[in-house]
Amino acid sequence: MGRTVPTIRMVLEDVIDDWAKFRRALRARDRVAFDTMMTKARQHASACGNAVRLNPTEALLMAVILEHERELSELRKKMGV
Repeated sequence: MGRTVPTIRMVLEDVIDDWAKFRRALRARDRVAFDTMMTKARQHASACGNAVRLNPTEALLMAVILEHERELSELRKKMGV
């Protein structure tokens, strides 16, 4: 009968799984950084769902960029820049 539409969290996990070979090819310290970035993307899953992008990778990357910008802003503030 009807098909279930996957949630944005399911779609994000699929995108992350698509990058598994890339992740395995990374050095251990880079794998940690990669996993951290994917965790940051997961934290913004609701916003990704509202982005309504045809390519879910775009939403994932925007979530990671947003987190990096936020962290840079916090570091600048601490440095007084």
